[in-house]
Formats: sequence, C-alpha cells, structure tokens
Amino acid sequence: MPENASLPLEADPGHKPVMLDEVLEWLAPRDGDILVDGTFGGGGYSRAILAAAECTLLGIDRDLDAIARAEAMAAQTERLVPLLGRFGDMDEIVRAAGYEQVDGVVLDIGVSSFQIDQAERGFSFMKHGPLDMRMGAAGPSAADVVNRMAERDLANVIFRLGEEKQSRRIARAIAARRSEAPFETTTDLAETVETAVGGRKGARIHPATLTFQAIRMYVNDELGELARALHAAERLLKPGGRLVIVTFHSLEDRLVKQWLKGRSGKMGGGSRHMPVAEKGPDNTFELPVSKAVLPSANEVEGNPRARSAKLRAAIRTSAPAIEDKASDGMNLPPLSDLEDAL
Repeated sequence: MPENASLPLEADPGHKPVMLDEVLEWLAPRDGDILVDGTFGGGGYSRAILAAAECTLLGIDRDLDAIARAEAMAAQTERLVPLLGRFGDMDEIVRAAGYEQVDGVVLDIGVSSFQIDQAERGFSFMKHGPLDMRMGAAGPSAADVVNRMAERDLANVIFRLGEEKQSRRIARAIAARRSEAPFETTTDLAETVETAVGGRKGARIHPATLTFQAIRMYVNDELGELARALHAAERLLKPGGRLVIVTFHSLEDRLVKQWLKGRSGKMGGGSRHMPVAEKGPDNTFELPVSKAVLPSANEVEGNPRARSAKLRAAIRTSAPAIEDKASDGMNLPPLSDLEDAL
C-alpha cells in the first residue's frame, strides 16, 4: 500500500476544495478511523483526509465521472473505497459495503466545479450545451422540467429554490416560449429569462442565475437529499463521531442549522406567551461551535467559490437516532410526478 505522501493534495490545482483546513480541524481524522466523504466530487477533501491519518475513507458520489476519479485515486491506496450512490442513502450504502458505523462524515453541498465546467452537463448558462443539469445519470432533466411542468409549479420552484422575486414573470415567459418550440439548450433558457426580466442594470449577477440555480436544485432534489443525509449520518455515526457540513447557499445552511439545533436541544425554551414544550427525545448531537464557521479573508481572495461557504460541525452523542421523517420544508411537487409522465 503506498504511503500517504504518494497522494497529491489535489487532483487538479484548478479545483480547490473549500475550507479544507477547517474541515480537517473539525473532522479530526485519526489513525484507524472509518470516515465518509459523502460528496467525493474532485476528491480534494478525500486526498487531504487520507494524508492526515491512517484511516479508511468511503467516498460516495452519484456522479459517474466523480466515481471514475475516485477509482483512479483508489488505485493509489487501498484505504479509499469508492461507492456509487446518493449521499442521502449513505447509511444503506455504507452498510452494504460492510461497515456498520463510522467515526466521521463530511459533506460539501452543491454542484461541483467539475460539473459546471463541462458544457455537455448543462449546468451553466455561461456555456452552451444541452439543458440537462442532472448530477446522476437517470431521472428527469432540466429540459423536462421547463418543458413539462405546470406554469404555476414552475414559478413556485423558481421562487422557493432560487428566491427569485420575478419568478411568475419568468415562468410565464417560459410557458409562452415552450408553446412555440421546446427548450433544448442552456443558452436558449438563459436568453428567455433575460428577455423576461431585462438586463437588470447594475446587477452583479446574470439575470438567469437564480432560475438556473432553482431548476438545478429541483432536478437533483438537493434539499431533500441534504435532509435525508442528515438523518442518515445520525444513524451511521458512532457516539463521539464527527459530522462536518459545508454549504454554499442560504437555504442549505438554514436547513442544516435548524436540524442541528433541534437535534442538540438548542431550539430555545418557552416564554410567557408560549409554555415550555414537553421534553422530547434525548439530544443526538452536541454542537462544539454554535455559529457557522466562515472562510478566512485570504481564502476568499484566493478562491472566489469560498465566498458564500459556511461550515457547521456537530458531535454524535450516545442517544439513539430519532425516527422522524426527513423533510426539506419546501412543499414543492415531487420530481417523481414528472418522472411518471416521461
């Protein structure tokens, strides 16, 4: 088995893992640990974790390209185990691979720079390509969403997941345009959105940014996956196990923040207007730091992707996992409705 030093820190110097030092600090890899990188992506975290300790790392990703990168890295060390699947199913995936519990889980939420950089994946309005946006190889694509979803539902997706104030105008423009011809490319959709809302003089971002974000998040059920991943990590982590999550969007961070508060008994007490609720299940996590950890100014300057990043960490207690249902709180039509119509 090769020495740790044979593993370069990054697979590609152009793709920098965000908040790497902070991830290593809170994940605290130790010799003999079984750890999970639930969003393998470019492998930046995994390489650094494997170099930090003589641990075993289970690298999960639903993207076949990411798994190919993981398999190439695994050829350098038997301590990396690539696993294809969604991180929301990580407990089932990990147990199917022969591991009952783990010492730590790290998740880097959102689209990877590898996916954005590939025009044929259809993630970016800046690159002409098919309107796809799927992180995996199956299920409805972005084209299916914009061409088939009811106008009202589409407006809700764009408003709730993109926090786009002109969502109804955009959905109306999409519905009018698709009645003439179906959407097929990223530039086609971007131009329709830009025409619908105008150039937004003085705006720092392209007018299609929030719409593309919303459709990508819906196509990949990103908030639902995150909600399921939190529950899966709770079931999988040993007492004392570390959970580290890096988010890049306010909706993701809000979901993680509220879930961890609930699991750690930090939701607050009652008031004279509302009595204290009856004691619920024992806390399944402790929070070593109550607020989100932010990237350093130096990292933001050197890696613009870090600008919106937030890290939250938690430590598993010995209390049994709470058997409640994972929910993203968005109340949007399930993606399966479109899948059934295909």
